Amino acid sequence: MKKSVFLRLTDEEFEKLESYCESRGRSKSDALRELIRSLKLKKIRQAKDEALDPIFR
Repeated sequence: MKKSVFLRLTDEEFEKLESYCESRGRSKSDALRELIRSLKLKKIRQAKDEALDPIFR
């Protein structure tokens, strides 16, 4: 199932995204999906585990 996300950007952030997309011939959605897919999930999970488990502190 697909989900939608609403995102507010500053003018500067939007201009960077728009410039990036124009230079690569990609849509903003494609660029944001690419960024999300490139996130390092292992580090995110580890940080979450450490925050939830006092033994890691």
